[in-house]
Amino acid sequence: MEFALAHYRLHGNAEQLLSMRSPSSFNDDRHTNRFQSPASALKILNKLHSLSSTVLKVPRRCDICRASTFQYVSELADINWDDIAFSPIPTDFMYAAKSLENGAFMTGELQRFGPIHLSPSSGVLNYGQGVFEGMKAYRKVDGSILLFRPEENALRMRMGAERMCMPAPTVEHFVDAVKQTVLANKRWVPPPGKGSLYIRPMLLGTGPVLGVAPALEYTFLIFVSPVGNYFKEGLAPLNLIIDTETHRAIPGGTGGVKAIGNYSPVLKAQSTAKAKGYSDVLYLDSIHKKYIEEVSSCNIFVVKDNIISTPAVSGTILPGVTRKSIIEVARGAGFQVEERPISVEELLDADEVFCTGTAVVVSPVGSITYLENRTEYQNEGVGNVSQQLYSALTSLQMGLTEDNMGWTVALD
Repeated sequence: MEFALAHYRLHGNAEQLLSMRSPSSFNDDRHTNRFQSPASALKILNKLHSLSSTVLKVPRRCDICRASTFQYVSELADINWDDIAFSPIPTDFMYAAKSLENGAFMTGELQRFGPIHLSPSSGVLNYGQGVFEGMKAYRKVDGSILLFRPEENALRMRMGAERMCMPAPTVEHFVDAVKQTVLANKRWVPPPGKGSLYIRPMLLGTGPVLGVAPALEYTFLIFVSPVGNYFKEGLAPLNLIIDTETHRAIPGGTGGVKAIGNYSPVLKAQSTAKAKGYSDVLYLDSIHKKYIEEVSSCNIFVVKDNIISTPAVSGTILPGVTRKSIIEVARGAGFQVEERPISVEELLDADEVFCTGTAVVVSPVGSITYLENRTEYQNEGVGNVSQQLYSALTSLQMGLTEDNMGWTVALD
């Protein structure tokens, strides 16, 4: 896989470099053609080498590469921070590293964010061989930046890679690459209270294949984007509908890992639900069709008599990092938390229901529609338990309270 303008050292005055026009979208043909032009690439390379001061210095070896070795422009990007949604905004840099024949990964490099070159016969395009992660970085009031449990995402990527027959970067490589990428895009981390920087690490089978087989080469890629709330409702209660025909995952499949192919199959059911005014879809198990599993992109919890319950992770449900964190925070606050099968009847009889995920954080559920019958929850879905857990978790993530759990990682 060749990346547009890939693997050159970035030199030059910070203002000149960052003022260079970057792609306005992920899939703009005009920008793709511009980046593919050898003449254009040569002009940019000459421009970079002619400038005097260094913006980024990329070490050659991953094991000595540390985010603190870079120098970055720290001013905030000039955008309307009050109007950002959960949609991609092109930033300054992305990170890429390729695998070696022995499964280890080469030293990665930061490069300008932009289109990538990919073989039409790559494993990820032909057979969907790929996994990804979702993480966030937050800016504190003092200007410093926090990551939240990045090692957990690294471990989950490794677990997913094993299931998808792929090599994976080490936990150290993963975390260091995330740090580099965030600091290189520091000016895109929203001000406190205005959102977060969403981080998307991906592991892709980029080597060419034709028969059904694992790719021979893999690429570890990270890009970032400032984001606001995932649901348009913000923190307002969600209105879900249970789909009795479409199933997100089956036993023995890939529902328990963050495989790229897990998400497009739910788009039709999700689009249909949203066209009818629902926020999203809640899916049932594929065997009994009576136990709840997940919403399209998040885990679900129910509260009854102050006991918190969530479906057990058993191969068809993604082990969410936010899910795990909420369980630990709740138990630390004295709540009884159960991980077990939960029937639709029990769901509809709950006192509170809420969803968790990196993108949604903690989102209360106001109503659930099942077989054309709508069940509404007390306080329009905003219950005391979900409010308490939301406040406890986000205060940790944003550095508003002391982190006694050791979950946050500060970036200078």
